[in-house]
Amino acid sequence: MGKIVRTISRDGMVMCCAVDSTDAVARMEQIHKTSAVVTAAEGRLLTAASIMGTMLKSANEAFKPDLIYICTSTVNLQFRSDPALTKEQAKEIFAAQYSRFETLWQKLERFHCPIIQNNFEQPPYALMGSMDSWDYRGLGYFVNRMNLKLAEYAQSHEGFYLLDLARTAAEYGLNEWHDRSYWYMYKYMCARLAVPNIGYKLALIVKSIYGKNRKMLALDLDNTLWGGVVGDDGVEGIAIGQETGTAQAYYEFQQYVGDLKKLGVVLTVCSKNEEENAIAGLEHPEGALKPADFAVIKANWEPKDRNLLETVQGIGLLPSAIVFADDNPAEREKVRRGVPEAAVPELDEVYRYIGEISGAGYFEPVSISADDLKRSEMYRQNAQRAQLQAQTEDYGEYLASLQMHAEIAPFKPMYIQRITQLTNKSNQFNLTTRRYTQSEMEQLAQSPECVTLYGKLADKFGDNGVVSVIVGEKQGSDLNIALWLMSCRVLKRDMELAMLDELVKNAANAGISRLIGRYIPSAKNKMVKDLYPETLGFSPVSADENGVTVWELKLDNYVNKNKYIEVN
Repeated sequence: MGKIVRTISRDGMVMCCAVDSTDAVARMEQIHKTSAVVTAAEGRLLTAASIMGTMLKSANEAFKPDLIYICTSTVNLQFRSDPALTKEQAKEIFAAQYSRFETLWQKLERFHCPIIQNNFEQPPYALMGSMDSWDYRGLGYFVNRMNLKLAEYAQSHEGFYLLDLARTAAEYGLNEWHDRSYWYMYKYMCARLAVPNIGYKLALIVKSIYGKNRKMLALDLDNTLWGGVVGDDGVEGIAIGQETGTAQAYYEFQQYVGDLKKLGVVLTVCSKNEEENAIAGLEHPEGALKPADFAVIKANWEPKDRNLLETVQGIGLLPSAIVFADDNPAEREKVRRGVPEAAVPELDEVYRYIGEISGAGYFEPVSISADDLKRSEMYRQNAQRAQLQAQTEDYGEYLASLQMHAEIAPFKPMYIQRITQLTNKSNQFNLTTRRYTQSEMEQLAQSPECVTLYGKLADKFGDNGVVSVIVGEKQGSDLNIALWLMSCRVLKRDMELAMLDELVKNAANAGISRLIGRYIPSAKNKMVKDLYPETLGFSPVSADENGVTVWELKLDNYVNKNKYIEVN
Protein backbone atom coordinates (compact mmCIF):
# COMPACT_ATOMS: atom_id res chain seq x y z
CA MET A 1 0.00 0.00 0.00
CA GLY A 2 1.12 3.55 -0.55
CA LYS A 3 3.22 2.69 -3.57
CA ILE A 4 2.76 3.72 -7.19
CA VAL A 5 3.76 1.09 -9.70
CA ARG A 6 4.37 2.04 -13.32
CA THR A 7 3.06 -0.40 -15.90
CA ILE A 8 2.92 -0.40 -19.69
CA SER A 9 0.20 -2.21 -21.62
CA ARG A 10 0.33 -3.03 -25.31
CA ASP A 11 -3.45 -2.85 -25.78
CA GLY A 12 -4.57 -0.52 -22.99
CA MET A 13 -5.91 -3.40 -20.88
CA VAL A 14 -4.57 -4.26 -17.42
CA MET A 15 -5.86 -6.80 -14.89
CA CYS A 16 -4.82 -6.33 -11.27
CA CYS A 17 -5.05 -8.90 -8.49
CA ALA A 18 -4.79 -7.70 -4.89
CA VAL A 19 -4.70 -9.89 -1.79
CA ASP A 20 -5.09 -8.70 1.80
CA SER A 21 -2.81 -11.16 3.55
CA THR A 22 -2.66 -9.39 6.92
CA ASP A 23 -4.58 -12.07 8.84
CA ALA A 24 -2.78 -14.96 7.11
CA VAL A 25 0.67 -13.51 7.85
CA ALA A 26 -0.29 -12.78 11.45
CA ARG A 27 -1.47 -16.38 11.86
CA MET A 28 1.77 -17.66 10.32
CA GLU A 29 3.78 -15.54 12.76
CA GLN A 30 1.73 -16.88 15.66
CA ILE A 31 2.14 -20.54 14.66
CA HIS A 32 5.83 -20.44 13.79
CA LYS A 33 6.88 -17.74 16.28
CA THR A 34 8.95 -15.96 13.64
CA SER A 35 10.97 -12.81 14.18
CA ALA A 36 9.99 -9.51 12.58
CA VAL A 37 12.57 -9.95 9.80
CA VAL A 38 11.50 -13.51 9.04
CA THR A 39 7.82 -12.55 9.22
CA ALA A 40 8.38 -9.83 6.64
CA ALA A 41 10.22 -12.16 4.28
CA GLU A 42 7.94 -15.14 4.70
CA GLY A 43 4.90 -12.86 4.58
CA ARG A 44 5.89 -11.69 1.11
CA LEU A 45 6.26 -15.28 -0.05
CA LEU A 46 2.89 -16.20 1.46
CA THR A 47 1.23 -13.25 -0.24
CA ALA A 48 2.82 -14.09 -3.58
CA ALA A 49 1.75 -17.72 -3.23
CA SER A 50 -1.81 -16.61 -2.49
CA ILE A 51 -1.89 -14.48 -5.62
CA MET A 52 -0.35 -17.23 -7.75
CA GLY A 53 -2.77 -19.80 -6.37
CA THR A 54 -5.70 -17.54 -7.17
CA MET A 55 -4.53 -16.84 -10.70
CA LEU A 56 -3.79 -20.51 -11.40
CA LYS A 57 -7.35 -21.59 -10.66
CA SER A 58 -9.81 -22.09 -13.45
CA ALA A 59 -11.11 -18.98 -15.16
CA ASN A 60 -14.49 -19.33 -13.48
CA GLU A 61 -12.90 -19.49 -10.03
CA ALA A 62 -9.98 -17.16 -10.43
CA PHE A 63 -11.66 -13.89 -11.23
CA LYS A 64 -14.91 -13.14 -9.44
CA PRO A 65 -14.83 -9.40 -8.98
CA ASP A 66 -17.31 -7.47 -6.86
CA LEU A 67 -17.20 -4.74 -9.47
CA ILE A 68 -15.14 -3.74 -12.50
CA TYR A 69 -13.80 -0.29 -13.28
CA ILE A 70 -12.57 0.43 -16.79
CA CYS A 71 -10.25 3.40 -16.58
CA THR A 72 -9.56 5.08 -19.89
CA SER A 73 -8.85 8.49 -21.33
CA THR A 74 -8.89 10.55 -24.49
CA VAL A 75 -5.25 9.55 -25.00
CA ASN A 76 -6.51 6.00 -25.67
CA LEU A 77 -8.80 7.07 -28.52
CA GLN A 78 -7.29 6.26 -31.88
CA PHE A 79 -8.37 9.45 -33.60
CA ARG A 80 -6.65 12.72 -34.47
CA SER A 81 -8.11 15.93 -35.81
CA ASP A 82 -7.51 15.69 -39.55
CA PRO A 83 -8.79 18.30 -42.04
CA ALA A 84 -8.35 15.73 -44.86
CA LEU A 85 -10.83 13.22 -43.42
CA THR A 86 -14.03 12.47 -45.29
CA LYS A 87 -17.32 12.00 -43.44
CA GLU A 88 -17.32 8.34 -44.34
CA GLN A 89 -13.81 7.83 -42.99
CA ALA A 90 -14.66 9.63 -39.76
CA LYS A 91 -17.79 7.49 -39.42
CA GLU A 92 -15.83 4.27 -39.90
CA ILE A 93 -13.19 5.25 -37.33
CA PHE A 94 -15.86 6.14 -34.80
CA ALA A 95 -17.73 2.86 -35.30
CA ALA A 96 -14.51 0.85 -34.87
CA GLN A 97 -13.54 2.72 -31.71
CA TYR A 98 -16.97 2.38 -30.11
CA SER A 99 -17.22 -1.31 -31.10
CA ARG A 100 -13.99 -1.97 -29.22
CA PHE A 101 -15.56 -0.77 -25.97
CA GLU A 102 -18.95 -2.38 -26.51
CA THR A 103 -17.29 -5.74 -27.18
CA LEU A 104 -15.37 -5.39 -23.93
CA TRP A 105 -18.52 -4.60 -21.92
CA GLN A 106 -20.38 -7.55 -23.39
CA LYS A 107 -17.53 -9.92 -22.52
CA LEU A 108 -17.46 -8.61 -18.96
CA GLU A 109 -21.17 -9.28 -18.44
CA ARG A 110 -20.33 -12.92 -17.66
CA PHE A 111 -18.97 -11.82 -14.28
CA HIS A 112 -22.45 -10.59 -13.24
CA CYS A 113 -21.12 -7.61 -11.33
CA PRO A 114 -21.42 -3.83 -11.70
CA ILE A 115 -19.27 -2.33 -14.46
CA ILE A 116 -18.06 1.26 -14.21
CA GLN A 117 -16.43 3.04 -17.11
CA ASN A 118 -15.44 6.66 -17.26
CA ASN A 119 -16.32 8.82 -20.25
CA PHE A 120 -13.72 10.99 -22.01
CA GLU A 121 -12.31 14.36 -21.11
CA GLN A 122 -11.76 17.00 -23.76
CA PRO A 123 -8.31 16.80 -25.42
CA PRO A 124 -5.38 18.99 -24.30
CA TYR A 125 -5.51 21.12 -27.43
CA ALA A 126 -7.90 21.86 -30.30
CA LEU A 127 -6.24 21.75 -33.70
CA MET A 128 -9.07 23.70 -35.34
CA GLY A 129 -9.98 25.87 -32.34
CA SER A 130 -13.72 26.08 -31.65
CA MET A 131 -14.39 24.27 -34.92
CA ASP A 132 -12.79 21.19 -33.36
CA SER A 133 -15.86 20.73 -31.13
CA TRP A 134 -18.50 20.66 -33.88
CA ASP A 135 -16.84 19.59 -37.13
CA TYR A 136 -16.75 15.84 -37.89
CA ARG A 137 -12.98 16.08 -38.47
CA GLY A 138 -12.28 17.39 -34.96
CA LEU A 139 -11.18 15.32 -31.96
CA GLY A 140 -13.38 17.43 -29.72
CA TYR A 141 -16.42 16.44 -31.79
CA PHE A 142 -15.27 12.81 -31.73
CA VAL A 143 -15.08 12.91 -27.93
CA ASN A 144 -18.52 14.50 -27.62
CA ARG A 145 -20.06 11.81 -29.86
CA MET A 146 -18.31 9.04 -27.94
CA ASN A 147 -19.53 10.37 -24.61
CA LEU A 148 -23.09 10.54 -25.93
CA LYS A 149 -22.83 6.97 -27.19
CA LEU A 150 -21.55 5.79 -23.82
CA ALA A 151 -24.44 7.57 -22.10
CA GLU A 152 -26.96 5.83 -24.37
CA TYR A 153 -25.40 2.46 -23.53
CA ALA A 154 -25.56 3.18 -19.79
CA GLN A 155 -29.23 4.17 -20.09
CA SER A 156 -30.13 0.89 -21.75
CA HIS A 157 -27.99 -1.55 -19.72
CA GLU A 158 -28.61 -2.19 -16.03
CA GLY A 159 -25.49 -2.62 -13.95
CA PHE A 160 -23.40 -0.40 -16.23
CA TYR A 161 -22.41 3.00 -14.85
CA LEU A 162 -20.47 5.99 -16.10
CA LEU A 163 -17.97 8.04 -14.14
CA ASP A 164 -18.19 11.55 -15.56
CA LEU A 165 -14.50 12.13 -16.18
CA ALA A 166 -15.34 14.97 -18.58
CA ARG A 167 -16.91 16.95 -15.75
CA THR A 168 -14.17 16.00 -13.30
CA ALA A 169 -11.52 17.30 -15.70
CA ALA A 170 -13.50 20.49 -16.25
CA GLU A 171 -13.80 21.02 -12.48
CA TYR A 172 -10.07 20.60 -12.13
CA GLY A 173 -9.30 22.76 -15.19
CA LEU A 174 -8.18 21.29 -18.51
CA ASN A 175 -4.92 23.21 -18.59
CA GLU A 176 -3.87 21.77 -15.24
CA TRP A 177 -5.51 18.39 -15.86
CA HIS A 178 -3.44 17.82 -19.00
CA ASP A 179 0.01 18.19 -17.45
CA ARG A 180 1.82 16.47 -20.30
CA SER A 181 4.99 15.97 -18.32
CA TYR A 182 3.22 13.25 -16.33
CA TRP A 183 2.06 11.60 -19.54
CA TYR A 184 5.47 11.59 -21.17
CA MET A 185 7.34 10.45 -18.05
CA TYR A 186 4.84 8.10 -16.36
CA LYS A 187 1.94 7.64 -18.80
CA TYR A 188 -0.43 9.31 -16.33
CA MET A 189 -3.56 10.39 -18.17
CA CYS A 190 -3.73 13.51 -16.01
CA ALA A 191 -1.70 15.53 -13.54
CA ARG A 192 -0.74 13.55 -10.44
CA LEU A 193 -2.63 15.87 -8.11
CA ALA A 194 -5.84 15.17 -10.04
CA VAL A 195 -5.74 11.42 -9.33
CA PRO A 196 -7.40 11.68 -5.87
CA ASN A 197 -10.27 13.56 -7.53
CA ILE A 198 -10.91 10.61 -9.86
CA GLY A 199 -10.68 8.19 -6.96
CA TYR A 200 -13.19 10.20 -4.95
CA LYS A 201 -15.70 10.35 -7.81
CA LEU A 202 -15.30 6.60 -8.32
CA ALA A 203 -15.87 6.01 -4.61
CA LEU A 204 -19.13 7.97 -4.77
CA ILE A 205 -20.46 5.65 -7.47
CA VAL A 206 -19.34 2.52 -5.60
CA LYS A 207 -20.94 3.85 -2.43
CA SER A 208 -24.22 4.37 -4.23
CA ILE A 209 -24.14 0.95 -5.91
CA TYR A 210 -23.86 -0.68 -2.49
CA GLY A 211 -26.62 1.42 -0.96
CA LYS A 212 -24.42 3.57 1.27
CA ASN A 213 -25.92 6.92 0.33
CA ARG A 214 -27.23 9.29 2.93
CA LYS A 215 -31.01 9.56 2.94
CA MET A 216 -31.95 12.60 5.01
CA LEU A 217 -31.00 16.27 4.84
CA ALA A 218 -31.69 17.99 8.16
CA LEU A 219 -31.71 21.77 7.85
CA ASP A 220 -31.33 24.67 10.17
CA LEU A 221 -33.47 27.69 9.25
CA ASP A 222 -32.06 31.08 10.28
CA ASN A 223 -29.12 32.02 8.05
CA THR A 224 -29.27 28.57 6.46
CA LEU A 225 -32.52 28.48 4.48
CA TRP A 226 -32.92 32.24 4.63
CA GLY A 227 -30.90 35.26 5.66
CA GLY A 228 -31.61 36.72 9.09
CA VAL A 229 -33.39 35.51 12.20
CA VAL A 230 -37.13 35.15 11.69
CA GLY A 231 -37.88 35.48 15.41
CA ASP A 232 -36.11 38.87 15.56
CA ASP A 233 -36.50 40.25 12.06
CA GLY A 234 -40.03 38.98 11.38
CA VAL A 235 -41.08 37.20 8.21
CA GLU A 236 -40.93 40.43 6.22
CA GLY A 237 -37.35 41.04 7.35
CA ILE A 238 -35.68 37.78 6.31
CA ALA A 239 -33.67 37.59 3.07
CA ILE A 240 -35.29 35.25 0.53
CA GLY A 241 -36.48 35.81 -3.02
CA GLN A 242 -35.18 37.93 -5.90
CA GLU A 243 -34.80 41.42 -4.42
CA THR A 244 -31.09 41.26 -3.53
CA GLY A 245 -28.14 39.07 -4.39
CA THR A 246 -28.16 37.55 -0.89
CA ALA A 247 -31.89 36.84 -1.05
CA GLN A 248 -31.43 35.20 -4.44
CA ALA A 249 -28.61 32.98 -3.12
CA TYR A 250 -30.86 31.68 -0.33
CA TYR A 251 -33.71 31.17 -2.79
CA GLU A 252 -31.51 29.13 -5.13
CA PHE A 253 -30.28 27.06 -2.20
CA GLN A 254 -33.89 26.32 -1.34
CA GLN A 255 -34.49 25.36 -4.97
CA TYR A 256 -31.54 22.96 -4.80
CA VAL A 257 -32.87 21.43 -1.59
CA GLY A 258 -36.25 21.00 -3.27
CA ASP A 259 -34.55 19.25 -6.19
CA LEU A 260 -32.90 16.84 -3.73
CA LYS A 261 -36.35 16.00 -2.42
CA LYS A 262 -37.37 15.08 -5.98
CA LEU A 263 -34.46 12.60 -5.97
CA GLY A 264 -35.91 10.96 -2.88
CA VAL A 265 -33.91 12.76 -0.19
CA VAL A 266 -35.95 13.14 3.00
CA LEU A 267 -36.05 16.75 4.19
CA THR A 268 -36.38 17.64 7.87
CA VAL A 269 -36.01 20.79 9.95
CA CYS A 270 -33.77 20.96 13.00
CA SER A 271 -33.82 24.54 14.25
CA LYS A 272 -33.59 26.42 17.53
CA ASN A 273 -36.73 28.44 17.08
CA GLU A 274 -40.32 28.80 18.11
CA GLU A 275 -42.33 26.44 15.94
CA GLU A 276 -44.78 29.15 14.86
CA ASN A 277 -41.90 31.36 13.73
CA ALA A 278 -40.34 28.45 11.82
CA ILE A 279 -43.61 27.70 10.04
CA ALA A 280 -44.10 31.38 9.25
CA GLY A 281 -40.61 31.58 7.70
CA LEU A 282 -41.27 28.49 5.58
CA GLU A 283 -44.52 30.01 4.38
CA HIS A 284 -42.75 33.14 3.08
CA PRO A 285 -44.32 33.88 -0.32
CA GLU A 286 -40.88 34.23 -1.97
CA GLY A 287 -39.50 30.95 -0.62
CA ALA A 288 -39.05 27.86 -2.78
CA LEU A 289 -39.76 25.45 0.12
CA LYS A 290 -42.95 25.12 2.13
CA PRO A 291 -43.79 23.27 5.37
CA ALA A 292 -45.30 20.38 3.40
CA ASP A 293 -41.87 19.67 1.85
CA PHE A 294 -40.53 18.45 5.19
CA ALA A 295 -41.21 15.02 6.67
CA VAL A 296 -40.51 16.31 10.19
CA ILE A 297 -40.20 19.85 11.54
CA LYS A 298 -38.44 20.16 14.90
CA ALA A 299 -38.25 23.80 15.88
CA ASN A 300 -37.61 24.08 19.61
CA TRP A 301 -34.85 24.87 22.09
CA GLU A 302 -33.67 21.32 22.71
CA PRO A 303 -30.12 20.26 21.75
CA LYS A 304 -29.95 19.62 18.03
CA ASP A 305 -28.21 16.27 18.36
CA ARG A 306 -31.13 15.05 20.48
CA ASN A 307 -33.66 16.37 17.96
CA LEU A 308 -31.85 14.63 15.12
CA LEU A 309 -31.82 11.27 16.93
CA GLU A 310 -35.52 11.59 17.76
CA THR A 311 -36.24 12.43 14.12
CA VAL A 312 -34.54 9.38 12.62
CA GLN A 313 -36.01 7.11 15.26
CA GLY A 314 -39.50 8.43 14.53
CA ILE A 315 -39.33 7.93 10.76
CA GLY A 316 -37.36 4.69 10.74
CA LEU A 317 -33.87 5.72 9.68
CA LEU A 318 -30.42 5.28 11.19
CA PRO A 319 -28.21 8.15 12.36
CA SER A 320 -25.85 7.27 9.48
CA ALA A 321 -28.56 8.51 7.09
CA ILE A 322 -28.21 12.13 8.29
CA VAL A 323 -26.64 15.08 6.56
CA PHE A 324 -26.92 18.10 8.86
CA ALA A 325 -26.73 21.58 7.30
CA ASP A 326 -26.27 24.51 9.68
CA ASP A 327 -24.46 27.83 9.29
CA ASN A 328 -23.45 27.88 12.97
CA PRO A 329 -20.03 26.21 13.58
CA ALA A 330 -20.80 25.65 17.27
CA GLU A 331 -23.99 23.71 16.41
CA ARG A 332 -22.15 21.73 13.77
CA GLU A 333 -19.51 20.68 16.30
CA LYS A 334 -22.15 19.68 18.87
CA VAL A 335 -23.85 17.45 16.29
CA ARG A 336 -20.52 15.91 15.25
CA ARG A 337 -19.95 14.95 18.89
CA GLY A 338 -23.51 13.91 19.69
CA VAL A 339 -24.25 12.09 16.42
CA PRO A 340 -20.86 10.93 15.13
CA GLU A 341 -22.48 8.87 12.36
CA ALA A 342 -23.97 12.01 10.77
CA ALA A 343 -22.29 13.95 7.96
CA VAL A 344 -21.86 17.61 8.81
CA PRO A 345 -20.55 19.74 5.94
CA GLU A 346 -18.74 23.00 6.54
CA LEU A 347 -21.01 25.87 5.52
CA ASP A 348 -19.75 29.45 5.57
CA GLU A 349 -21.04 31.75 2.84
CA VAL A 350 -24.50 31.02 1.39
CA TYR A 351 -23.24 31.10 -2.19
CA ARG A 352 -21.05 28.09 -1.35
CA TYR A 353 -23.81 25.98 0.26
CA ILE A 354 -24.83 24.16 -2.92
CA GLY A 355 -21.25 23.42 -3.93
CA GLU A 356 -20.36 22.05 -0.50
CA ILE A 357 -23.28 19.63 -0.36
CA SER A 358 -23.28 18.67 -4.03
CA GLY A 359 -19.50 18.23 -4.20
CA ALA A 360 -19.51 15.86 -1.24
CA GLY A 361 -21.79 13.47 -3.15
CA TYR A 362 -23.84 12.49 -0.09
CA PHE A 363 -26.89 11.66 -2.16
CA GLU A 364 -25.38 10.76 -5.55
CA PRO A 365 -27.61 8.09 -7.17
CA VAL A 366 -26.74 5.45 -9.75
CA SER A 367 -30.40 4.68 -10.44
CA ILE A 368 -33.72 6.29 -9.66
CA SER A 369 -36.68 4.01 -9.01
CA ALA A 370 -40.33 4.90 -8.54
CA ASP A 371 -39.91 4.17 -4.83
CA ASP A 372 -37.02 6.65 -4.65
CA LEU A 373 -39.24 9.39 -6.00
CA LYS A 374 -41.81 8.68 -3.29
CA ARG A 375 -39.36 8.24 -0.42
CA SER A 376 -39.87 11.63 1.19
CA GLU A 377 -43.62 11.13 1.35
CA MET A 378 -43.12 7.62 2.71
CA TYR A 379 -41.08 8.89 5.63
CA ARG A 380 -43.59 11.67 6.29
CA GLN A 381 -46.16 8.89 6.57
CA ASN A 382 -43.84 7.05 8.97
CA ALA A 383 -43.85 10.12 11.19
CA GLN A 384 -47.67 10.01 11.18
CA ARG A 385 -47.58 6.31 12.10
CA ALA A 386 -45.20 7.05 14.99
CA GLN A 387 -47.60 9.71 16.24
CA LEU A 388 -50.52 7.27 16.06
CA GLN A 389 -48.52 4.62 17.92
CA ALA A 390 -47.71 7.08 20.69
CA GLN A 391 -51.45 7.67 21.12
CA THR A 392 -52.32 3.95 21.27
CA GLU A 393 -51.54 1.96 24.41
CA ASP A 394 -52.04 -1.57 23.00
CA TYR A 395 -49.60 -2.45 20.18
CA GLY A 396 -51.94 -4.97 18.58
CA GLU A 397 -54.64 -2.32 18.52
CA TYR A 398 -52.17 0.03 16.84
CA LEU A 399 -51.35 -2.55 14.13
CA ALA A 400 -55.03 -3.20 13.50
CA SER A 401 -55.73 0.52 13.23
CA LEU A 402 -53.19 0.86 10.40
CA GLN A 403 -55.51 -1.15 8.09
CA MET A 404 -52.54 -2.78 6.37
CA HIS A 405 -52.69 -4.73 3.13
CA ALA A 406 -49.83 -6.41 1.29
CA GLU A 407 -49.05 -7.68 -2.17
CA ILE A 408 -46.75 -10.71 -1.96
CA ALA A 409 -45.85 -12.61 -5.12
CA PRO A 410 -42.96 -14.10 -7.15
CA PHE A 411 -40.59 -11.57 -8.71
CA LYS A 412 -42.08 -9.51 -11.53
CA PRO A 413 -39.98 -7.69 -14.18
CA MET A 414 -41.46 -4.31 -13.22
CA TYR A 415 -40.04 -4.63 -9.69
CA ILE A 416 -36.62 -6.15 -10.42
CA GLN A 417 -34.82 -2.80 -10.26
CA ARG A 418 -36.29 -1.99 -6.84
CA ILE A 419 -35.69 -5.55 -5.61
CA THR A 420 -32.02 -5.31 -6.60
CA GLN A 421 -31.71 -1.88 -5.04
CA LEU A 422 -33.26 -3.10 -1.79
CA THR A 423 -30.97 -6.12 -1.77
CA ASN A 424 -27.90 -3.92 -1.84
CA LYS A 425 -29.18 -1.30 0.60
CA SER A 426 -30.76 -3.32 3.41
CA ASN A 427 -28.38 -4.04 6.26
CA GLN A 428 -30.35 -4.28 9.51
CA PHE A 429 -33.05 -6.77 8.56
CA ASN A 430 -30.86 -8.92 6.32
CA LEU A 431 -30.33 -12.48 7.47
CA THR A 432 -27.57 -13.54 5.06
CA THR A 433 -26.20 -10.17 3.82
CA ARG A 434 -25.89 -11.57 0.28
CA ARG A 435 -25.78 -9.04 -2.57
CA TYR A 436 -27.06 -9.54 -6.10
CA THR A 437 -26.80 -7.68 -9.38
CA GLN A 438 -29.89 -6.94 -11.43
CA SER A 439 -28.95 -9.56 -14.01
CA GLU A 440 -28.60 -12.16 -11.24
CA MET A 441 -32.03 -11.22 -9.90
CA GLU A 442 -33.49 -11.63 -13.38
CA GLN A 443 -31.95 -15.11 -13.61
CA LEU A 444 -33.31 -16.09 -10.19
CA ALA A 445 -36.80 -14.94 -11.18
CA GLN A 446 -36.74 -17.29 -14.16
CA SER A 447 -35.08 -20.26 -12.46
CA PRO A 448 -37.29 -23.31 -11.75
CA GLU A 449 -34.87 -24.16 -8.93
CA CYS A 450 -35.74 -21.03 -6.96
CA VAL A 451 -38.69 -19.66 -5.05
CA THR A 452 -38.76 -15.87 -5.10
CA LEU A 453 -41.06 -13.43 -3.32
CA TYR A 454 -41.34 -9.67 -3.13
CA GLY A 455 -43.58 -7.91 -0.64
CA LYS A 456 -45.33 -4.55 -0.97
CA LEU A 457 -47.02 -3.01 2.07
CA ALA A 458 -49.60 -0.24 2.23
CA ASP A 459 -51.82 1.14 4.98
CA LYS A 460 -54.21 4.01 5.58
CA PHE A 461 -51.33 6.51 5.55
CA GLY A 462 -49.88 5.45 2.19
CA ASP A 463 -48.02 2.88 0.09
CA ASN A 464 -44.49 1.87 1.17
CA GLY A 465 -43.77 0.11 -2.13
CA VAL A 466 -41.56 -3.00 -2.29
CA VAL A 467 -40.19 -3.51 1.21
CA SER A 468 -39.27 -7.20 1.53
CA VAL A 469 -37.48 -9.82 -0.58
CA ILE A 470 -37.01 -13.58 -0.21
CA VAL A 471 -34.98 -15.93 -2.40
CA GLY A 472 -35.13 -19.66 -1.70
CA GLU A 473 -33.00 -22.31 -3.45
CA LYS A 474 -34.51 -25.80 -3.86
CA GLN A 475 -32.45 -28.77 -2.72
CA GLY A 476 -34.54 -31.92 -2.89
CA SER A 477 -37.45 -31.49 -0.49
CA ASP A 478 -35.68 -28.61 1.29
CA LEU A 479 -35.78 -24.92 0.46
CA ASN A 480 -32.64 -23.04 1.53
CA ILE A 481 -33.41 -19.40 2.23
CA ALA A 482 -30.50 -17.67 0.49
CA LEU A 483 -31.84 -14.16 1.01
CA TRP A 484 -34.39 -12.64 3.34
CA LEU A 485 -34.43 -8.93 3.93
CA MET A 486 -36.82 -6.13 4.72
CA SER A 487 -36.66 -2.36 4.59
CA CYS A 488 -36.29 -0.64 7.95
CA ARG A 489 -39.20 1.62 7.02
CA VAL A 490 -41.68 -1.17 7.87
CA LEU A 491 -40.04 -2.73 10.91
CA LYS A 492 -42.31 -3.98 13.70
CA ARG A 493 -45.44 -4.17 11.54
CA ASP A 494 -45.50 -7.98 11.21
CA MET A 495 -44.58 -7.93 7.53
CA GLU A 496 -42.09 -10.75 8.18
CA LEU A 497 -44.98 -12.94 9.35
CA ALA A 498 -46.98 -12.25 6.22
CA MET A 499 -43.92 -13.05 4.10
CA LEU A 500 -43.37 -16.33 5.96
CA ASP A 501 -46.99 -17.40 5.45
CA GLU A 502 -46.69 -16.82 1.69
CA LEU A 503 -43.28 -18.49 1.55
CA VAL A 504 -44.66 -21.59 3.23
CA LYS A 505 -47.60 -21.69 0.80
CA ASN A 506 -45.39 -21.27 -2.28
CA ALA A 507 -42.84 -23.78 -1.00
CA ALA A 508 -45.51 -26.39 -0.24
CA ASN A 509 -46.95 -25.94 -3.74
CA ALA A 510 -43.45 -26.66 -5.11
CA GLY A 511 -43.19 -29.94 -3.17
CA ILE A 512 -41.04 -28.56 -0.35
CA SER A 513 -41.43 -30.06 3.12
CA ARG A 514 -38.80 -28.11 5.05
CA LEU A 515 -37.40 -24.58 5.11
CA ILE A 516 -33.73 -24.07 6.01
CA GLY A 517 -32.76 -20.62 7.22
CA ARG A 518 -29.32 -19.20 8.00
CA TYR A 519 -28.31 -16.23 10.03
CA ILE A 520 -24.90 -14.87 9.04
CA PRO A 521 -23.87 -12.12 11.47
CA SER A 522 -22.63 -8.73 10.31
CA ALA A 523 -21.89 -5.45 12.02
CA LYS A 524 -25.43 -4.18 11.37
CA ASN A 525 -27.84 -7.13 11.38
CA LYS A 526 -27.83 -8.03 15.09
CA MET A 527 -31.52 -7.15 15.32
CA VAL A 528 -32.43 -10.33 13.39
CA LYS A 529 -30.07 -12.67 15.25
CA ASP A 530 -32.98 -14.43 16.96
CA LEU A 531 -35.63 -13.86 14.30
CA TYR A 532 -35.86 -17.48 13.19
CA PRO A 533 -36.49 -19.05 16.63
CA GLU A 534 -38.27 -16.28 18.51
CA THR A 535 -40.46 -14.71 15.82
CA LEU A 536 -40.79 -17.27 13.04
CA GLY A 537 -40.82 -20.50 15.07
CA PHE A 538 -37.84 -22.27 13.48
CA SER A 539 -35.92 -24.97 15.35
CA PRO A 540 -32.11 -25.05 15.71
CA VAL A 541 -29.94 -27.19 13.45
CA SER A 542 -26.39 -26.01 13.99
CA ALA A 543 -24.13 -23.12 14.99
CA ASP A 544 -20.44 -22.45 14.37
CA GLU A 545 -17.69 -20.48 16.07
CA ASN A 546 -18.27 -17.47 13.76
CA GLY A 547 -21.85 -16.99 14.97
CA VAL A 548 -23.47 -18.51 11.86
CA THR A 549 -26.62 -20.35 12.88
CA VAL A 550 -28.81 -22.73 10.87
CA TRP A 551 -32.52 -23.25 11.52
CA GLU A 552 -35.33 -25.42 10.14
CA LEU A 553 -39.09 -25.19 9.83
CA LYS A 554 -41.06 -28.31 8.91
CA LEU A 555 -44.10 -27.39 6.86
CA ASP A 556 -46.45 -30.12 7.99
CA ASN A 557 -49.19 -28.70 10.20
CA TYR A 558 -47.96 -25.13 9.69
CA VAL A 559 -50.36 -22.50 11.07
CA ASN A 560 -50.38 -19.01 9.56
CA LYS A 561 -48.87 -16.38 11.85
CA ASN A 562 -49.99 -13.09 10.27
CA LYS A 563 -52.95 -11.49 12.05
CA TYR A 564 -53.02 -7.85 11.00
CA ILE A 565 -52.10 -7.66 7.30
CA GLU A 566 -54.53 -8.46 4.52
CA VAL A 567 -52.50 -10.19 1.79
CA ASN A 568 -53.13 -9.86 -1.96
